[in-house]
Amino acid sequence: MKKPDDNFGVDGMLCFSLYSASHAFTQLYRPLLDKLGLTYPQYLVMVSLWNRDGQNVKELGKTLFLDSSTLTPLLKRLNAAELITRTRNPQDEREVLLHLTEKGRALQKQAGDVMQCIGEAAALDAKTLDNLRSTIDSLRGRLHVAARSEM
Repeated sequence: MKKPDDNFGVDGMLCFSLYSASHAFTQLYRPLLDKLGLTYPQYLVMVSLWNRDGQNVKELGKTLFLDSSTLTPLLKRLNAAELITRTRNPQDEREVLLHLTEKGRALQKQAGDVMQCIGEAAALDAKTLDNLRSTIDSLRGRLHVAARSEM
């Protein structure tokens, strides 16, 4: 059976296909997000909060697969831009709660066409898109397990 990276060139490497597709997504997102004043990671934070406002940093990190050392600077910039607030949980001072501001909520309307543009560029029907996402999510899960077992 052929292994994922048996070919010596990058064109035969699964990781390169995923990396280069991710890079292509980033290039497509950039001008759309520039209009919103957001980077892609900041956009992911905002989408997460638009879907569930009031979550804490730890929950957000699990959702986005980011650690707090990566999230904290992102959140500080979003706070400085007055898109979110960061407050200590009165029941547990160690926990930081994240809430959208009015400006942050209003940005959601402006961001409405971003996913439509991405969907049109991908040109995949809903079933194909769901299958692809499911396959990639499953792969990511297996890779996380394998990485943890290597530690």
